[in-house]
Amino acid sequence: MDLGQVVRELQHSRNGVTVKTEDGCVYEANYVILSASIGVLQSDLICFKPPLPRWKTDAIEKCDVMVYTKIFLKFPYKFWPCGTDKEFFIYAHERRGYYTFWQHMENAYPGSNILVVTLTNGESKRVEAQSDEETLKEAMGVLRDMFGPDIPTATDILVPRWWNNRFQRGSYSNYPIISNNQVVNDIKAPVGRIFFTGEHTSERFNGYVHGGYLAGIDTSKALLEEIRKDERENESKSFLLEPLIALSGSLTLAQSDAVSGLQKCEVPTQLYLSGKLGIPEAIL
Repeated sequence: MDLGQVVRELQHSRNGVTVKTEDGCVYEANYVILSASIGVLQSDLICFKPPLPRWKTDAIEKCDVMVYTKIFLKFPYKFWPCGTDKEFFIYAHERRGYYTFWQHMENAYPGSNILVVTLTNGESKRVEAQSDEETLKEAMGVLRDMFGPDIPTATDILVPRWWNNRFQRGSYSNYPIISNNQVVNDIKAPVGRIFFTGEHTSERFNGYVHGGYLAGIDTSKALLEEIRKDERENESKSFLLEPLIALSGSLTLAQSDAVSGLQKCEVPTQLYLSGKLGIPEAIL
């Protein structure tokens, strides 16, 4: 299987999952672990056939998606106050959230000459929609309002675009205030052979990297248990079939293959109709 492909469709049934990618590749699997973000699940990137049940889609829609943007600006030299007790500063503006929270990187990376400003939700989406040049102009206007007109212009800027990235559609999940855990349980609950994981499925640590990590461990354990359960059921079915097949000692290989594809309740009937069993033997 080639990595780096975009999954666009999941066809699922009691027998397995068919995965279709954007470039036309098709993969068959017994099970699938889906770690797409809550924002992607709310989008139309992945089509489920048949559609996810109502209880699942309702839970997905109830979870909010937060957009949290850290913009990095690099300068030729630092002009802001530094020190172990000086790392953050706040800008007050009439528009809520307009380049409010600033942090310098000198304590963590001495000599980096980097400032970070944090935007959220509405301001994040607004900035993502404009060019980096416009964002740099706005940020420099704020810095010059705080530190004066003679400070240097940033030589580089990095603006993450979590909201416009179709593989993210936001930064992290944010559950509404609820009185029980039903929404979380429904979001992480498997649908047939599709298992869901990610930070949004972590009841205690949603929104955090370690929440995604721990959720992955929990989901893999749940899947392994499901596989073991299937194996035990298959062994039980095989055990029930063995005495019936033993009664048909004259079956050919082709007939045995045909029997293996039947449901266990059908085997006595088929053997009786073929003349291999008498009426008493055909009764379970």
